[in-house]
Amino acid sequence: MSQTFSDETHQNLLSRIPHCTGREVSDWLRTVDEGPALFRFEEKVSWLRGEHELSYGHAKAIIHEHDLRRAARHL
Repeated sequence: MSQTFSDETHQNLLSRIPHCTGREVSDWLRTVDEGPALFRFEEKVSWLRGEHELSYGHAKAIIHEHDLRRAARHL
């Protein structure tokens, strides 16, 4: 079962990603775009964690941000 982060926690996680991973969030979002076409949220998180050795929180924040931005593009 996944945890639900507040908007504030999500933004805090995103702001720490460059420091913790050495890569900008935009770089990670591009990685997700170029990655496998997975359907479920948790599958995407698991792929990102396994492929790039990210923590659960960082992977979840990246996938959540990716989904938010993708949804905003389609409005």
